[in-house]
Amino acid sequence: MLPSPVVTDLKEPIARAQKWLLAHQAPEGHWVGELEANTTITSEYLLLCHLIDRVDRKKEAKAVCSLRRRQLPDGGFNLFEDGPTNLSATIKAYFAMKMAGVSLDDPAMVTARERIRELGGPVKADVFTKIQLALFGEYDWNGVPAMPVEIMLLPRPFFGLFNIYEVSYWSRTVIVPLLIIMDRKPVKWLPPELGLDELWPEPRERTSLRFPRMPEPFSWRKLFWKNFFIAVDDGLKIWERFTKRPFRKPAVDAARVWLEERLAVPGGLGGIYPAMANSILAMRLLGYPDDHPLVTGQIKEIEALGVEDADEIRYQPCPSPVWDTALTVNALVESGVEPDDPALRRAAEWLIDRQVLVPGDWQVKRPHVKPGGWAFQYRNDFYPDLDDTGMVLMALEKVRGVDGDAAQAAKERGLGWFLGMQGEDGGWASFDADNNHLYLNNIPFADHGALLDPSSEDLTGRGLELLGTLGYGKDFEPVQRAIHFLRHTQRHDGPWEGRWGVNYIYGTWSVLRGLRAIGEDLRHEYVQRAVRWLERRQNKDGGWGETCESYDDPEFAGVGASTPSQTAWALLALFAAGRTSGRAVERGIEYLLQTQGPDGSWEDRLWNGTGFPRVFFLKYHLYAKYFPLWALGVYRSTQA
Repeated sequence: MLPSPVVTDLKEPIARAQKWLLAHQAPEGHWVGELEANTTITSEYLLLCHLIDRVDRKKEAKAVCSLRRRQLPDGGFNLFEDGPTNLSATIKAYFAMKMAGVSLDDPAMVTARERIRELGGPVKADVFTKIQLALFGEYDWNGVPAMPVEIMLLPRPFFGLFNIYEVSYWSRTVIVPLLIIMDRKPVKWLPPELGLDELWPEPRERTSLRFPRMPEPFSWRKLFWKNFFIAVDDGLKIWERFTKRPFRKPAVDAARVWLEERLAVPGGLGGIYPAMANSILAMRLLGYPDDHPLVTGQIKEIEALGVEDADEIRYQPCPSPVWDTALTVNALVESGVEPDDPALRRAAEWLIDRQVLVPGDWQVKRPHVKPGGWAFQYRNDFYPDLDDTGMVLMALEKVRGVDGDAAQAAKERGLGWFLGMQGEDGGWASFDADNNHLYLNNIPFADHGALLDPSSEDLTGRGLELLGTLGYGKDFEPVQRAIHFLRHTQRHDGPWEGRWGVNYIYGTWSVLRGLRAIGEDLRHEYVQRAVRWLERRQNKDGGWGETCESYDDPEFAGVGASTPSQTAWALLALFAAGRTSGRAVERGIEYLLQTQGPDGSWEDRLWNGTGFPRVFFLKYHLYAKYFPLWALGVYRSTQA
């Protein structure tokens, strides 16, 4: 086959992209890029410093500069680049800047204040914003949904009943310290000049705090459950106020023991910012001094999340070294770097050392499964995840020259854990198995709609790709169950949703890669339907893109300005489905070549990752470095 004009130009762009990545490998062997969040993490960090009396005025000034840069022309702050103003993010940024000493007459404060009032003020904010305000006496604790600490004592065996192991790991690590905080209802009273009375469209004493926001999108089932749980919330508040609560002290003790066990390991509680911040407040309320290792350890982990330059500082929700390293290794190998290259061997050895070999919360649902997964962060031993584990195992399978016994043992343990975590529905979730009682997303406390960790299409596609990479085929029973799950979750017009990446392009890439890896017949109508959907979503510039708004409105599925990462996902999906030539593919490759920078890298202007659909999004800064390289490498190999 004669190479097309596009292919003849690939050697040099691929070499430059590989060179950039290899030059940015850490001495220890891993890669890690910034995991950028919206302004809420930085705002919450500034407010936490005031709560625990650890204000650093130089850092605070830099953080304010970061917040100012992200403010929108209408005065608000959004959840993702080019997104609309979000009320809760705007309230937190305004409050943080006010606490930092920014004048009320400052134009940034004037426009933010006007926008907050237009959107309804604090009473229309989400639950976590109300809790943040309540800690400073700027919102009545009675207006916050009830979460009695006795929840810690609800029995585990009765699955379906609310208990801390029936919600996701991220919810669990945030909720447990919050149970202590909400039991004590502490307030750090502010001087009058720092209060937030000006944010209330009507005086707060005349504003009803009772009704939480209605769920979005609306449905009668959600309305039923929402009203049911509102009634439960009313009952719990009466119970908390007028009963003796004999189990309150044992519940507090149970929460304390639970926290002590998880704060004693490196990486911070759950490895994520909100949980770590809440744990500091909870441990102080329990009487732990500020210099106690369980407190200082969390402070140290939070400070490590800062990304600082000469003028600004912003805070990440967590680091992503295992994920970035596994993806980089896969991209380098599939773009032609020799599998025994010293850089890849060092990365594989670093990954093997990060394998989690101790039990975690996941064992509540899978008590007979042996540990063997990988976490997302440097350390997060209680909460390894399936996504990282799958990608790491694929990377280890592709690298050569590593200690054979160590690599084989790591792969066997990892695969055993991965298979043991498959859900009853045939899919894979992120951190737990069968964490799928979706009605719990309607409790007033869960107005973000992301309390749970059910099986998802992208994780299930990753599972299929892993099993295919390791040599399993369609006759393997876990594969059959996973395909059944994917057939039932495919959208009618072809794509699959992406839980952890934006969005349908990401999910469809994950699934099609998996289907090809396990030997699915790519002529199947459901596969070709996904291919047709992708081809219809290509932009005029040859690339693909999708806005984060597609989680709110499916009409935006596959719609958005082109980005290198999303273009690479679309191309990898097409290649997996057998589309390795044609005008759509050539235009996509041309887009990547034209957007590559002189240093060999690419940049995503828009956001590409998902924390919680609709409410928390991320920008993985390395996605635009390795995914386009991966796509170019696979394309070149198909044309050889």
